[in-house]
Amino acid sequence: MQQQNQPRTRRSRFVAGALAAGVAGAALAGGMVSNTLPVFAEPVRVEAPQQSFGFADVVAKVSPAVVSVRVNEDIAPAADDGGDEQMQNPFDNLPRDHPLRRFFDIPGGPGMPGLQPRGRQAPRHATAQGSGFFISEDGYLVTNNHVVDGGSKYTVVMDDGSEYDAKLIGTDQRTDLALLKVDAKDHKFTYVGWGDDSKVRVGDWVVAVGNPFGLGGTVTAGIISARGRDIGAGPYDDFLQIDAAVNRGNSGGPDFNLNGEVVGINTAIFSPSGGNVGIAFAIPASVAKDVIQSLKENGSVERGWLGVQIAPVTDDIAEAVGLGEAKGAIVTLPDNETPASKAGIKTGDVITAVNGETVEGPRELARLIGNDRPGTKVEVTLWRNNEAKTLDVTLGNLASLDEAASANGQGSQRVPTNPSSLSGYGLTLTPSEDGNGVVVTDIDPDSTAAEKGLQAGDVIVSVNGKAVTNRGDVSQALADAAKSGRKAALFQLRQGDQNRFVALPLSKG
Repeated sequence: MQQQNQPRTRRSRFVAGALAAGVAGAALAGGMVSNTLPVFAEPVRVEAPQQSFGFADVVAKVSPAVVSVRVNEDIAPAADDGGDEQMQNPFDNLPRDHPLRRFFDIPGGPGMPGLQPRGRQAPRHATAQGSGFFISEDGYLVTNNHVVDGGSKYTVVMDDGSEYDAKLIGTDQRTDLALLKVDAKDHKFTYVGWGDDSKVRVGDWVVAVGNPFGLGGTVTAGIISARGRDIGAGPYDDFLQIDAAVNRGNSGGPDFNLNGEVVGINTAIFSPSGGNVGIAFAIPASVAKDVIQSLKENGSVERGWLGVQIAPVTDDIAEAVGLGEAKGAIVTLPDNETPASKAGIKTGDVITAVNGETVEGPRELARLIGNDRPGTKVEVTLWRNNEAKTLDVTLGNLASLDEAASANGQGSQRVPTNPSSLSGYGLTLTPSEDGNGVVVTDIDPDSTAAEKGLQAGDVIVSVNGKAVTNRGDVSQALADAAKSGRKAALFQLRQGDQNRFVALPLSKG
């Protein structure tokens, strides 16, 4: 028989051998065929190192310290005015996936708690749920301010289902933090400690434990996606962004590192769909720790107050005032009778450092000042008239301010007389009626000034720190800037009672 040149697999060779052995066996047995089945090769199996990584050990340790926080609030009915119409909450008509709904656990559901139908109504009760965690064995626990806001009764639900009443120790709206206390005689609670979030890197693991949708004891995991996030929540924005699944009810819940330490507290999510999309924001432990300690000691948080209106330093502004780089916070207006004005800080000053620590921008300045207590004397470094100056400022108390926003009334602009054109800038100017500044009465929409945000009705108060009262003053200030080698001039503008600064490139025309 001719031998074939086709290669045979190990299995085919094995089967052929087995069949040959069977035939030989049959021959030895006098022609009887054996009933023995053929034996095949072992299935494929890869000997790989076994991964022992997981979160079970961390979760087992920290879970008893994480609780659900149930908040009951009484909603007072609206006054009976005899009408049949209903007062509508403007946010009721927002789609459920609208980005404005990114802040979750709003008491009372999609509507605002304080807006009720008109007419005689019985008092209503609403219940909100969030998360929290114990920070001491004697029952102090942390959650979000927006979880407990408006509450009249607070109940803490443990991971084993047991419940305790809690009392509110204090809240801080600016950082969205709150401190509760459970008084349970002869009971020691499992608690967790603060981690050092300054050592947390983008890409590090975090484990979130909380009460999403009322499902207590839920664990999710993810990584730190970003640091120092500003989401427009306030002057102290410095959030950790994480991609662990965070949903309604996770508010106030902790984010743990792999050592079981709290590095962040969930406070907000961004979600076009209303559910988790992997973008959540957490208050860093370094911020929370100091706030919570102050709440524990005083029931409130005291912050230093400088008393200035500030704006970022853009590249154009830096060029106009002679700064080497666009850092710091430019003072648009020091409030009257404030620590800043008493110390000599003026409009147009650029604050570059506090106690030797560099101010990158308005957020850093607000945080540096807010970290000091009222009455503290701080050293403020600023840039004025092409040189650095240092002033000592004794901080006031931010809590003494009325935080209600005042309406920015824009008085009617009377048409001024004798307007004149500022050549090369597309501006038509006239002296203001009170003699303080020059009014912009018309502006070329295609001009650089329009691109920079100047508009009719703006009052030019000063140019490069020099007060102006007519078009000639403005022209002279621009000429002086050009002679000094500047590429831009800094305009101080006033609209109503608000000041701002705009840097305009010097015209070559």
